[in-house]
Amino acid sequence: MKPNVMMNDLGKILMIDDDEDVLLAAKLLLKKHAHQVIIEKNPKKIPFLLNNDTYDVILLDMNFSKDITSGKEGFYWLQQILERDPSAVVVMITAFGDVEMAVRALKEGATDFVLKPWQNEKLLATLSSAIKLKKSYREVDKLKKAKEQLEADLNKPFKDIIGNSDSLKKVFDLIEKVAATDANILILGENGTGKELIARAIHHRSMRNEQVFVGVDMGAITETLFESELFGHVKGAFTDAREDRPGRFEIANGGTIFLDEIGNLNIPLQSKLLSVLQNRKISRIGSNKIIDIDIRLVSATNMPLHNMVQDNQFRQDLLYRLNTVEIYIPALRERIEDIPVLVDHFLDLYCKKYRKTKKILSEAAIRALKLYNWPGNIRELQHALERATIMTDGEQIEEGDFFFLNGSSKVNEFDSQNLNLEEVERSVIMKAVSMHQGNISKAADELGLTRASLYRRMDKHGL
Repeated sequence: MKPNVMMNDLGKILMIDDDEDVLLAAKLLLKKHAHQVIIEKNPKKIPFLLNNDTYDVILLDMNFSKDITSGKEGFYWLQQILERDPSAVVVMITAFGDVEMAVRALKEGATDFVLKPWQNEKLLATLSSAIKLKKSYREVDKLKKAKEQLEADLNKPFKDIIGNSDSLKKVFDLIEKVAATDANILILGENGTGKELIARAIHHRSMRNEQVFVGVDMGAITETLFESELFGHVKGAFTDAREDRPGRFEIANGGTIFLDEIGNLNIPLQSKLLSVLQNRKISRIGSNKIIDIDIRLVSATNMPLHNMVQDNQFRQDLLYRLNTVEIYIPALRERIEDIPVLVDHFLDLYCKKYRKTKKILSEAAIRALKLYNWPGNIRELQHALERATIMTDGEQIEEGDFFFLNGSSKVNEFDSQNLNLEEVERSVIMKAVSMHQGNISKAADELGLTRASLYRRMDKHGL
């Protein structure tokens, strides 16, 4: 009967035995089934061999001195191998079928035990089992490392929210205070500021973090589909209702529901949502069955809800339900000191994605990015850096590689309503530097300052 072992199934094998005939016979057999077979007479070369290569299976003789049958040398070298590689798969070889020795070898870390002279089929089967074990060790090790990395990422505060600015640290502090509660949170901020990332950070740091997080883009749900999407329906409730379907609130039960673009709801839909939030009960369309819901509510909008309440465009009682705590996410132009770290993050991301060599931004480019108004916030910065990564051939990205910086219409302008002296000074400096296309000497002349004074003021304002 031919052994059921495919070519190269046994990977790379290292065999150590003081009998040269045994080594040659084993190599003749195993080279048909292994990727590579390395044989060695002298066990003292084991450290060198392990330091310079890795092996899928190691075949190790128990005895290397004539007339010694104790296996003492084999146990010694087994220990040396496992000290260097605890996951090594070692199959012990001996000419003496001593059961106690076999048991001891297994207890001390050997994977299996074969006797000389061996049957070819038995040896191949033993090695085949050993190689499968080695693969399982690798998978376990891989999963362990992945688990460690995942735990490290989860334990890292706000790992997906990049920045060290004071304004962002205030957001982090607020999240720490409210996340563990079940208070309803309203996140305010412009488009592209990362409101969903904040919502997810709240969920991951809450008592519901092992339950589901369900995001709903309220701006994308039509009025006709509002109830079906949020509360679900039963089969036959309307023309296209071919099966029972739970709504987003039901799916989120026990976890967190994130209602993005909440300001886009019209008054009738606001009333329906308010009823659910007050009663914490829903019923699917076409059913009278009442379903209790237990959810943590996080909402977000880029619209001025308080002004909309004054204009009767948003229900005040719904706003009270939504905003037990408000979290304002600063626009990118309000935290420009975070631009360098965001640039590093996105460049690293896109260089890996598009298999580009590591890229950096010139000082002029960084300065220009800081002066830009960023109406699209972080999302716009992300897209700009992705495009620059793709289009730039060299290692350094220059100001000219960002096409939107060529005009000055989007550069921060002086706000006549802002009477804060620090902000006014910062705006004027930015305007002067932008006007002279980053030429510090000309900007300093324009402002009536020396170059050194202008640099000091720019450093003070993080420009």
